[in-house]
Amino acid sequence: MSTAYRVELDIFCGPLDLLLYLVRRNELDILHLPLASVTAQFVEYLEVLELIDLDLVGDFVVLASTLIELKSRLLLPQPKQQPEVELPEDSHGELIRQLLEYKKFKDAAQALEERAARWQERYPRLSDDRPRKGNDPSADKIKEVELWDLVSALSRVLRKKVIEKEGRIRYDDTPISVYIDRIALRVRQERRVAFSSFFEATNERSRIVGVFLAILELLRHHGYRAEQPIDYGEIWIMPPLNWTAPLCLAPSK
Repeated sequence: MSTAYRVELDIFCGPLDLLLYLVRRNELDILHLPLASVTAQFVEYLEVLELIDLDLVGDFVVLASTLIELKSRLLLPQPKQQPEVELPEDSHGELIRQLLEYKKFKDAAQALEERAARWQERYPRLSDDRPRKGNDPSADKIKEVELWDLVSALSRVLRKKVIEKEGRIRYDDTPISVYIDRIALRVRQERRVAFSSFFEATNERSRIVGVFLAILELLRHHGYRAEQPIDYGEIWIMPPLNWTAPLCLAPSK
């Protein structure tokens, strides 16, 4: 029996996190956001998030609507009779204020994390000082390549595909753990695998989502690594640094 495919993934921090990522990636001035290009890029990411069907996608839709509204205001011709009248900028100013506040707290959090990492290298934690509770999975970070870089890569993959409707195909209920094992084995065997290659064999939405979430899981919790040598280029998935290939035993004579 088929059920709705819903993914609850707290790692996606929210729409302001995506907006700040776009600002940084494009080296934009927050105080003078080019709304046309930022809005177009934000909507592209939103389409991918809707495919994944995140529980918090509604917040992204709200911000996307705000960006589109602000962009529309700028495109409206100003009345010639009253040149001194300006378009209302309350929403624009409020968005900029929220983004600056978010950037300030995120930069502070990153600085604290870097300081804590340096401190732990100098003063390793004693065994009895270890926390008794497990870490919050949503607090984990993907190193080297940001989460939104992976979403962008998935967006490029999807633009080359025609995603089949779930109602027209048999629902794929393969557990995420199966995808994790398959991807992990392939990466360990090949040592460096292109992100896009994991999606070559399917156009099914549920499989695409399953593979994507499995890659996130490997990067977040299993020490697998991702790198992107060229901006907007291919992302490569690699095994953990401490992983070594098993020695091949010579055949017995």
